[in-house]
Amino acid sequence: MLLTTQQVAEKLKVTRGEILRLITVRRLPARKQGRDWVIREKDLKKVEYRKVGRPRKIVPKIVLRYGE
Repeated sequence: MLLTTQQVAEKLKVTRGEILRLITVRRLPARKQGRDWVIREKDLKKVEYRKVGRPRKIVPKIVLRYGE
């Protein structure tokens, strides 16, 4: 099944721009169909999407909940 960039963005809970970036850097296989890009549903499994940035600090939350 072929998905549009908007459909993929909704599935991965990211922006359409982020999907286009993944296509540009060749982390997400896609092909051009007219003006738009289409992605095979099975290719979504090939891309491991991780949000960039600093990981959340959970230690303070654990200390608050359970004490030191």
